[in-house]
Amino acid sequence: MTRFLIIDDHPIVRKGLRQTLEELPGVIKITEAGDSHEGLRVFRDCDFDVVLLDINLPGKSGFEILADMKSMKPDIPILIISMYPEEQYAIRALKSGASGYLTKAMAADELPVAIRKLTSGGKYITPSIAEKIVNGFDSPGPKHDLLSNREFEVMICIAKGKPIKEIASMLSVSEKTVSTYRSRILEKMDMQSNADIVKYMIRENLID
Repeated sequence: MTRFLIIDDHPIVRKGLRQTLEELPGVIKITEAGDSHEGLRVFRDCDFDVVLLDINLPGKSGFEILADMKSMKPDIPILIISMYPEEQYAIRALKSGASGYLTKAMAADELPVAIRKLTSGGKYITPSIAEKIVNGFDSPGPKHDLLSNREFEVMICIAKGKPIKEIASMLSVSEKTVSTYRSRILEKMDMQSNADIVKYMIRENLID
């Protein structure tokens, strides 16, 4: 029996992932969690063969959960399933311990391939990410690699024009905390304003 844990706060997304997994051959057990707290609790208390984890979750971010899970059960493969293009997060996810990165737009077609890779002990990476790894996974990366995972999330939200109040609600933190993240981003990136953030993110193809 292959045991899966899906952690995503959108019921429709969980339903779609479940349907795709249920079409895979063999006996499959699927457990769902809708937030970071529930996901970590279930992961701690039960055994799974593969975890499908969203990045953008209320409370702890997907990267924080990833770190917690790798600390608890380092051998369980974790596949990041995200709405964000792989250019934004894939390398960061792999460096953080994920066994693969898959966009939600590609999940219907690529999820079975990714699951076969992970259950056979491998990692799932697309050709474009493989090329980046070959060309220097350990070499100095772009300037935004200086940011923590949470700071990078906030940076993307700012670049997309989201106000502090909305970002705080999305991440389940205070507006003061978001403002602190913004200050750290500007300092680390040697920037002066949100406009500088937007220009950088567009130049680096991190947002449309």
